Amino acid sequence: MGVWQLLMVGLVMLLGLLGVLVPGVPGRWLVWAAMLWWSLHEQTGLAWVLLVGSTVLLLVDQVVVWLLPPRRIRGVGITRRMVVSAGAGAVLGFILLPVVGAVPGFIGGIYGSERRRLGGHGPAVASTRAVMRAVGTSVLVELFACLLVVGAWLGAVIWG
Repeated sequence: MGVWQLLMVGLVMLLGLLGVLVPGVPGRWLVWAAMLWWSLHEQTGLAWVLLVGSTVLLLVDQVVVWLLPPRRIRGVGITRRMVVSAGAGAVLGFILLPVVGAVPGFIGGIYGSERRRLGGHGPAVASTRAVMRAVGTSVLVELFACLLVVGAWLGAVIWG
């Protein structure tokens, strides 16, 4: 696979990760479609294993998100800055402490955004709890699964 195609696959995966954070955008399926595209062009044993593994993981993720309480976005005070901070925190946490760092990074991003907005520790903690109860858990589960898929793809491209 050429460099340009790898860049395009990476770009679609990045758009999928961003799509997880935006309601109504099929981020999970963009990540999967990019993995499918890469696997069909690569056609190696590793590529097929990653495609099957990501398919199973993202289907299980879909079921888990369906089983979680529905998202209640209105009235919680979610801002674009918070979404960007939470996503950036999850990605940074995933990079600094592979896999498990995404969770504290996501929550830390929400807390940091709320601390800036509200000014104090107490109100920021209360707001972070409210956001995590309303939408954070389902977004975090979906983002975590997509980060695992993207991380596996990156590992295969770099070391495979």
